[in-house]
Amino acid sequence: MKKLLLLPLMTMGLLFSQYEVGRREPPSDSPRDVKLPNGKSQREEILKADHEKTLQDAAQLVKLSEELQDELIKEDRHVLSIATLKKTEDIEKLAKRIRTRLKK
Repeated sequence: MKKLLLLPLMTMGLLFSQYEVGRREPPSDSPRDVKLPNGKSQREEILKADHEKTLQDAAQLVKLSEELQDELIKEDRHVLSIATLKKTEDIEKLAKRIRTRLKK
């Protein structure tokens, strides 16, 4: 009877001995933090460049939005020009690009 009780306990012990709590290995395809010749972290420099691109895209997004608003105010009919529709597509692309960059 004692042997029957020990068998499940030993099995559980073996299973849990294989399981390491709180230890996660970094993905093997991700390189470690590489230092540039000037001593700065490559990852930090990439993040700074992405931030600058995001700021530029946000400024462009604001500019396009204001231009679209001006065009819509000028239009007294309910018909939009092709240029106005193209501008809305450009706004959508910029917004998606910004969102994608921020999700990294």
